[in-house]
Amino acid sequence: MSFASVSSWRDVRLAAGARAVSVCGDFLAATSLALALQEAGAGGLAVSALLLAASAPVALLAPVAGRVADRADSRTVLVVAGSGQAVVCAALAFVSSPGMIIALVAVLACGLAVTQPTLAALLPAMVRREDLPRASGINQTAAMVGMLVAPALAGVLVGRFGVRVPLLIDAASYLSLVGAGFLIRTRRAERTRAADRPWRLRDDRLIRAMIGALAAAVAGVGAINVIEVFFIRETLRSSTTVFGLVSAAWTGGMLLGAVLFGRLGRLGRRETAGSFDAARLVRIVLLLIAGSCAPIVLGAAVWDALLLLPLWFAGGICNGGLNVCTSVVVAERVPAAARGRAFALMSSATQGAGMVGFLVGGPLVDAFPPRPLVAAAGLAGIVAVLLCVGPVRRAGREIAPSGPVETPRTVPAGDSVGP
Repeated sequence: MSFASVSSWRDVRLAAGARAVSVCGDFLAATSLALALQEAGAGGLAVSALLLAASAPVALLAPVAGRVADRADSRTVLVVAGSGQAVVCAALAFVSSPGMIIALVAVLACGLAVTQPTLAALLPAMVRREDLPRASGINQTAAMVGMLVAPALAGVLVGRFGVRVPLLIDAASYLSLVGAGFLIRTRRAERTRAADRPWRLRDDRLIRAMIGALAAAVAGVGAINVIEVFFIRETLRSSTTVFGLVSAAWTGGMLLGAVLFGRLGRLGRRETAGSFDAARLVRIVLLLIAGSCAPIVLGAAVWDALLLLPLWFAGGICNGGLNVCTSVVVAERVPAAARGRAFALMSSATQGAGMVGFLVGGPLVDAFPPRPLVAAAGLAGIVAVLLCVGPVRRAGREIAPSGPVETPRTVPAGDSVGP
């Protein structure tokens, strides 16, 4: 069975709380290190290498991380990985060499490569099928809260104390994963192997088309993560605090988007027999991706960084909504025992696409003014979406909506609710 017979909202909130704290630490460290490198005179290549180090392990370790998430005890994964990340981040606070910083960030991301699909695959096992959009909304909202707090906090802390204090706070935040591992009752253990059904991404054309569209758009706009700090700090001549606020505006929009779409309890469902129309939901994902790219194009024309706030907020709303929609599609269409692999593959595709943006963004920001690069990044994302409309339509015509919601049954040991 794919879902729980009774929703465990206690476990949903524990997982969401742990994700909020750890995500806050992640973005606090990333923003602090990017600002520190920029203030130290490092160019776009250094910032690009930093972002690349934070993304490459998630993309490259997806096959291994997905199997770990599906076959290992989820409690063990969270406790071991969270402890290791805390130690690595504490060490990161006491190094100053750019090369060593980038290397430790890569090690830190290895833990994220495992914990991210573990938590994502654990969520559907906590709730009933009809409660999944709400649970996904809560989970995404928690992550957005952590992301919302982190950039502004990083701007203030780096300005007053330097980079060490934010990194030590980040190290402590990873202990929330350890606590969640011990407190969450729902577990996905090695017993899922007995119920494992063969699943391959290439066999599901709709999910493949959705991931392809998402990855193509991320590749198009990925460079904005490198360009943004130079656009706001140098072209618009704004402070680190303003940079943090602008970054927080996008995250604030993601928070609202996650809340709004999480409350759409019938997300993707037909009125007839409660069937699930994944193709319709994927088409909504395409619209939301385009809605995330359009404000970036408009943002290239601003003359004051504060004018980016409403634009970034609007783009974030679409971003938060598509996160909820993609999670629901994967949870509905992928067998329970393979969800860790599916979420890991989706993360791998998007992170790998983001790496393309990082690799391109670094040299470009050293060779061209940031303003036209911002416009080009947004346009590239929109073009990528348009190119993916045809494949998504064709994939949607080849599948039928999934059947009515199954009658709740006893939850098997693999995806159990309770001790």
